[in-house]
Amino acid sequence: MKKLLLIPTTIFLFLQISSFAQQDIMISQYMFNGLLLNPAYSGTHKYFSSTLLHRNQWVGLEGAPKTSVFSVDGPIHNERMGVGLIISNDHIGVSDQTDIYGNYSYQLPLGDGKLSFGIKAGVSKYTYQFDELVYWDNNDQVFLGNRSSSWLPKFGSGLYYYTNKWYAGLSVPTLIAYDPHNNFGTDVNNSKFARRHYYAVSGYVFDLNPNFKLKPSILLKYVAAAPVEADLNMHILYREQLWLGVSYRTNDAISTMIEYQTNGRFRIGYAYDFTTSKIKQYSSGTHEIMIGYDFGKEIIKVKTPRYF
Repeated sequence: MKKLLLIPTTIFLFLQISSFAQQDIMISQYMFNGLLLNPAYSGTHKYFSSTLLHRNQWVGLEGAPKTSVFSVDGPIHNERMGVGLIISNDHIGVSDQTDIYGNYSYQLPLGDGKLSFGIKAGVSKYTYQFDELVYWDNNDQVFLGNRSSSWLPKFGSGLYYYTNKWYAGLSVPTLIAYDPHNNFGTDVNNSKFARRHYYAVSGYVFDLNPNFKLKPSILLKYVAAAPVEADLNMHILYREQLWLGVSYRTNDAISTMIEYQTNGRFRIGYAYDFTTSKIKQYSSGTHEIMIGYDFGKEIIKVKTPRYF
């Protein structure tokens, strides 16, 4: 059924344009699952870990993004290697992006920690439901047919160094992509769909006293033809079970977060984003919920929670 977005058309167009300019999934609780940003994160714990996350962005704004992600990763070959899987769906307006990626990492001891090299490979499917739009030129070739879809193989890589108390990483999730409308090559920006995003992350865990730990962290994001963006995060851990945190995403939102580790295996988290951009006039904020489950023979031996 065709429908007209009653909220100002410029907002809807902004969402559609954003789907071309920012293909990588944006979530608030990435600091509890680095797999989403960096394939080198795969297998950096002594056990397998799975996460299910759903994000409902800009509640109240018709056509706003809705994101669902499932991920699992763990170590293999005596913790020298890691593997991971990510399945996600990002729905924006009349467009859907579905991703399926496999990750592999190789880890080397270095100083007090390990240096992990990671690669990822997979495919993205882009689908557009034109029959959900109302348009004025019925002869426009762009809108002939009710549905359009494209498949795009992608490859990415990353580096990740970690110890018991701090970490740092660099990644390019889409380093190479094959667009059927263009040629295979390293110039991803020629693709109709993909853009090369660069990520840098770092964080440290401070022991305040036996009951409290403090974890500041930062994420820097860069894509060509756009300013550098930053996430500044601060979390506090109470009695090795309860995380409370706040995050500032430049020119976009302030997030509050809570994560509770119910026992040695289950984790549940929630984030709420207060929008700071002009879209706040049309939205009541963003909700995000995460459920995690850790499994494997080593999980019982692990006394401390996941710091990162």
